Amino acid sequence: MGAGALRGVVALDGPSGTGKTTVARKLAQRLSAGYLDTGAMYRVITLAVLRAGVDPADAAAVTAVAKDTEFSVGTDPERPSVALGAEDVSAAIRGNDINHAVSPVSAVPAVRELLVARQRRIIDEVLAVVGGIVVEGRDIGTVVAPDAPLKVFLTASPEVRAARRSAQDTAAGRESSQADARASVDRRDRLDSSRAASPLRPAEDAVHLDTSELEIDQVIVALRELADHRGLLDCAAEATR
Repeated sequence: MGAGALRGVVALDGPSGTGKTTVARKLAQRLSAGYLDTGAMYRVITLAVLRAGVDPADAAAVTAVAKDTEFSVGTDPERPSVALGAEDVSAAIRGNDINHAVSPVSAVPAVRELLVARQRRIIDEVLAVVGGIVVEGRDIGTVVAPDAPLKVFLTASPEVRAARRSAQDTAAGRESSQADARASVDRRDRLDSSRAASPLRPAEDAVHLDTSELEIDQVIVALRELADHRGLLDCAAEATR
């Protein structure tokens, strides 16, 4: 991947069901930028923890697994990938067992420290090659990339978020009623917002964008305009793609 139209880091934060992953990938595709799903990194560690038979609430054991786990995440938005060792686990990390266990694993301070350091290295590597990257997660603007020139906190109503999560689960072949999805979303919000290490919250200088009534393309347009207003776009490069 050569240099794209985006210059710098776009940090996208927000809870599940706000469209974060979809819009982050599509924005990166449109701007020929890199893309990093930091949540996938916590999910692959969670998968390793569960496969090791470790209790996600056992911080010391979880940390030991995290330190020993070899994994990789792709940064090409056209072909995002997640591998545990040599195994493609892109689908496995989206299972309900991972959904249930990822919050306690993500709350372990040593795990966050380990992964944040790696996320920063990945961001620096992509910036050096491509020039820009869209990074999504729950602590990008506050912890991972606090100096990002554009920070956006995506929101949506609980009902909309639950409906989206239920639709995602159904599309992936996992049975999930909207009530179940709402309970899962509420639980994840509560755990992520109350953890001691890097809780889910908007950066003080983040732009808040409610996606409840917006189609994906409308969100992409809004994000592109925000990036343009911040002087982050090489419009000539964008026009040639």
